[in-house]
Amino acid sequence: MPVYSYAGLSPDGKNLKGIIDADSPRAARLKLRRSGVFPTSLAETRQDEATPRTSRSLSRLFERVSPQELAVMTRQLSTLVAAGLPLVDCLSALIDQVDSERLKRMLTQTRQRVNEGSSLADALSEHPKVFTELYVNMVHAGEASGALDIVLLRLADYTESTARLRTKLRSALTYPIIMVLVGGAILFFLLSYVVPKITRIFTESKQVLPLPTRVLIAISSVFAAWWPVFVVLLAVLGFGLRYYVRTTSGRERYDRWVLRAPVFGKLLQKIAVARFSRTLSTLLRSGIGLLPSLDIVKNIVDNRVLFAATEAARDAIREGQSIAPPLKKSGIFPPLMIHMIAVGERSGQLEEMLSKTAEAYESEVDTTIATLTTLLEPVMILFMGGLVLFIVLSILLPIFQMNQLIR
Repeated sequence: MPVYSYAGLSPDGKNLKGIIDADSPRAARLKLRRSGVFPTSLAETRQDEATPRTSRSLSRLFERVSPQELAVMTRQLSTLVAAGLPLVDCLSALIDQVDSERLKRMLTQTRQRVNEGSSLADALSEHPKVFTELYVNMVHAGEASGALDIVLLRLADYTESTARLRTKLRSALTYPIIMVLVGGAILFFLLSYVVPKITRIFTESKQVLPLPTRVLIAISSVFAAWWPVFVVLLAVLGFGLRYYVRTTSGRERYDRWVLRAPVFGKLLQKIAVARFSRTLSTLLRSGIGLLPSLDIVKNIVDNRVLFAATEAARDAIREGQSIAPPLKKSGIFPPLMIHMIAVGERSGQLEEMLSKTAEAYESEVDTTIATLTTLLEPVMILFMGGLVLFIVLSILLPIFQMNQLIR
């Protein structure tokens, strides 16, 4: 549906600007008049006609709404709703404030649906790539309870906390990944180009070479002759693993291995537990029942093992059990979390205990990431330095040996 930018006057004579979606300019003007806006100018918003269609498609493809933008927008909407403004006016104010073109288009379409009689949750559900199931269900609960501003504020806090956690994990992994890529490129260049040229002199000398040099020559010869095969094998292995992980059994085994992996397994488990606790606490505080909340949470954790454990807990609760025993039976969730959930159920403060659990594990995640970052940097440097030292010694030892023979 085309989107039009407009300028117009409100019934009290104020200048208004914004965008609106409609099937035609005539339909756009009609919609504006129905909403109390008298348009003075109307133009379809599109990119330069000289721009190829493929370029426009690609630019649309790479348009993203960041969690930070979504959190800011949600917080602003909470403030406007708390001020007592009509929802359509709140959305109109947001459209003028947001910078993301994609978010601006979505809010325009959402405002139109609300203006036509839809609820805010139903209007947002038409954009699932930005407004997740959790977001839509919380908005629906806020509308039903009459506390939409409070729910939106909690949503903004939740979005910001998850974005911070994701940013910390990404920053912790950036350095090792860069080191591996740069180190791999350097080793590839040395073993495939530099080392064969230097070691050719040693092999032509017909002398007995030191063991490190012979090992380096053997590795370099194999690598120089078979590196295309290695590249193909790595590509096949990568695609094969990707296909296997997409299967049900493969994804479950992969997710189970991830939670038990050395070094990073505990970290990923803590992140999953923190996300589980934070999401469930936010949903329960927003007035959503425990069973619907677990249905949403199981799709948020993004781990098939935790998905199955959450689903089993939901079925047990439906049969009359409490939430702590089935979670403990799964063997995935740590004892501290189970204990705090059990205390929260007995005291009637499950939401508060889940929130404290999330804070505790988020704090542990921060500490673990800081420790890993501190340890990974020297370990990676020592590893790369050891490889370079081996190559240098393998080249220098025959040179020293030849000098001794000449003397």
